[in-house]
Amino acid sequence: MALSDKQSRQALVPSFLYSSSSSIALEKMLYARPSGGFTPTATVEGVSARKGLVIPSPREPLGKIEMYSPSFYAACTFGGTLCCGLTHTAVTPLDLVKCNMQIDPAKYKSITSGFGVLLKEQGVKGFFRGWVPTLLGYSAQGACKYGFYEYFKKYYSDLAGPEFAAKYKTLIYLAGSASAEVIADVALCPFEAVKVRVQTQPGFARGFSDGLPKFVRSEGALGLYKGIVPLWGRQIPYTMMKFASFETIVEMMYKYAIPRPKSECSNSLQLGVSFAGGYVAGILCAIVSHPADNLVSFLNNAKGATVGDAVKKMGVIGLFTRGLPLRIVMIGTLTGAQWGIYDSFKVFVGLPTTGGAPPPVAAASELAKVRNGRNTLESMEQYA
Repeated sequence: MALSDKQSRQALVPSFLYSSSSSIALEKMLYARPSGGFTPTATVEGVSARKGLVIPSPREPLGKIEMYSPSFYAACTFGGTLCCGLTHTAVTPLDLVKCNMQIDPAKYKSITSGFGVLLKEQGVKGFFRGWVPTLLGYSAQGACKYGFYEYFKKYYSDLAGPEFAAKYKTLIYLAGSASAEVIADVALCPFEAVKVRVQTQPGFARGFSDGLPKFVRSEGALGLYKGIVPLWGRQIPYTMMKFASFETIVEMMYKYAIPRPKSECSNSLQLGVSFAGGYVAGILCAIVSHPADNLVSFLNNAKGATVGDAVKKMGVIGLFTRGLPLRIVMIGTLTGAQWGIYDSFKVFVGLPTTGGAPPPVAAASELAKVRNGRNTLESMEQYA
């Protein structure tokens, strides 16, 4: 009889609390709900009151991929490859006009006239000159950027500990994105050098296959990395702004603009938030990184040129303003689309969208609390 009573009481408790995979289920539940979601307090009270136990069944957005596992980082890396490679290739015509406006503003006076000059001189095919190094270079950069950002964000959160990770989360976003971009630009730089030369010097090469060996013969293998410092100067501030502002904007949107928790929003709404947050972040990125973008275009176009030569020819104001309106349109659209594609891929493989969730360490701390609550439940049931 005693055994029967015990089995009856245990039947009131969902089986996932007793299964060997309970920690995985609880972890999924945590990342599917905002911080301050399910806690074991009400559960313990329910057991002590002997009135039955009502626990919301955990949602499982993670599918078979465990957060911060090798599979998680592999998925983020592949998502970064898709979102950066595809979007940068799609805006090749805009990038082509921008680069030529930066190098030869007398000839390419505006966006519309720039497209007109290219169409007249090179035809429709000319709009996609340099698309191969763009696709290869930015695919490699995106893989490193997004994959290593997720890694460094978790790594720095672990170093800081739960309290400081939550308090200084913006600094963690900045440090994680900067660290990732240092690595990503090493992958991008050779492709960027060939791309700029092909796009701004008609007749230099048809594309990447003949442009790369010709560039190496002219500049040497190390010449492919001649623009690495200006590239870091452009991309590191850009990426820091891109990730930190995106995380902040998305968090504010879920907090102030959307009247329900992220876990209760549909996938389409969450992806819409990702695109909107990415677009606004992209505008900020373009402004912050534009002077260095002008330097990269100038140095890769002129053999033996220096930063001093660029400043002397373009002027300080020119560094900040030449080609900026077009770049704001291009980068805003680009960044919004990147976050949309990246988070769409994460949803496709069963991962949550980026942003609007507690920092990794804070989430782990909440998981520990839930596990402790589960252990308390088991102990109370054993002695009941």
